Amino acid sequence: MGMGHQKKLVLGGLTASTVFLYFLCVNLDSNMTWSIMPLKHFHNFSLVLWSDSRDSEEPLNRQISSDQRTPPPPALTPYPGTVPPKQPRATHTPKLKTHKDSDIVAGQKPAEEKVLDVSNSSSKSDGADKAKTRTITKGPAPKPAEPPKARGPTDPPFIGDIYMMDDHPPQTDCPDGIRNTVAKTDFGERFLRNIPVLQWANHSTREQHQRLMKYPGAHGWGGIDFNTLVETLSVLNSSANWQMLDDWKQVSNGSQCIRCAVVGNGGILKDSKKGKEIDSHDYVFRTNGAIINGFEQDVGSRTTHYTFSTNTLMNSMRSYAGVGYKGPPVTEETRYVFLPDHDRDYLLMKAAATHTLVERGKEQGKDATRYFGKDVSAQKLKMYHPDFIRYLRNRFLRSHALKTKYKNIYRPSTGATMLLAAMHTCDKVSAYGFMTPDYKNYSDHYYDRNYHSVGFFINHDLRMEMTLWQQLHQAGLIRLYMHK
Repeated sequence: MGMGHQKKLVLGGLTASTVFLYFLCVNLDSNMTWSIMPLKHFHNFSLVLWSDSRDSEEPLNRQISSDQRTPPPPALTPYPGTVPPKQPRATHTPKLKTHKDSDIVAGQKPAEEKVLDVSNSSSKSDGADKAKTRTITKGPAPKPAEPPKARGPTDPPFIGDIYMMDDHPPQTDCPDGIRNTVAKTDFGERFLRNIPVLQWANHSTREQHQRLMKYPGAHGWGGIDFNTLVETLSVLNSSANWQMLDDWKQVSNGSQCIRCAVVGNGGILKDSKKGKEIDSHDYVFRTNGAIINGFEQDVGSRTTHYTFSTNTLMNSMRSYAGVGYKGPPVTEETRYVFLPDHDRDYLLMKAAATHTLVERGKEQGKDATRYFGKDVSAQKLKMYHPDFIRYLRNRFLRSHALKTKYKNIYRPSTGATMLLAAMHTCDKVSAYGFMTPDYKNYSDHYYDRNYHSVGFFINHDLRMEMTLWQQLHQAGLIRLYMHK
């Protein structure tokens, strides 16, 4: 065989190999492209970064799984630095699946801009005025921040599992109340009896500001300048501002135990006929787009405590106006509990307490009495303490999200904060309208005119919250309404 013929055979072989490899790569690329599914199909979990759509922040029931069965909750996972709790007896409990950063669909636009809209937080205040001098009612002096019994040596600094302690005596001595029974449950190591649930005038010291400015969003005072903080908290200067249930002596009627109903907006309440039962409690907590008119038979009519952030309030008024939401309930017994995500909440709080217009920021020029009524007083206003929000995140809802780039915007949902706050202030807690494992049988909200499936937001871990409600119910710390 001649050299020329051999060269032709070699070249022909190389060409055939090249063509084969080309088609192989195209085929592999094609297969890989078709195999990349949207994140919503992974573990039946849909990731919503953020929009100003109908679901403004977090309706309280969210789609978790398409499994037809009702799975038992997973075993409690101890937060770092605590003694591991006892495991539930002889019950196999599957782990909840969570997503990783790598699960985000390839080719999506960068999420950072959309994610930041979840909190609408400012990195710094728009300005600051000198603090005004106000008369402050004496109350229990806050103790300095105290470390927990054992601190996780590998905790990153943003966790901050160290909290202020207030020496508030309990309002009751209910023998079978939460405070007296929690130590006998798996939650005993997590529960702090003396953590301040609410912040008020005595908390706004430079020392505390320096400590809490390290934590952003709802978990601290990051982005809140000291003068803004002092001006706002100085109006929260009475015992009504640091006590969640400030009128208990007047309404107790000799009862030893405080009974609270905490009402979410989940579709499970539709046709529940739980209205009278809810209203029979000493206190009734509601949140966000709580529509009462026309739904009294199912959800009751009373609201003693309404929890919201400025962001969720404004979004609810936009998103649910078409189905009847006009704003927070306005009654003689209603208290308004701010969940401060950023300086918008402090500015609206100050305007509401002083009956002035919001002085700056996104709500600049708005009349706060439009939302809370012309007769709202500073005594009706309360604000969650950032230590309390961070404590809930760290010890009850320590999500995988804290290991991702979204850690600074992750927090317990507004409904979760409300329910856990009731657990720390009431003796007996009944929860209605919160997510249960049979969530798929109900629409997003009890007031939906048509069925709406539910979704997830990156700033909350709603499947972890659903599991926590099941665990608290099984431990006897709350009574969770579920369809039988």
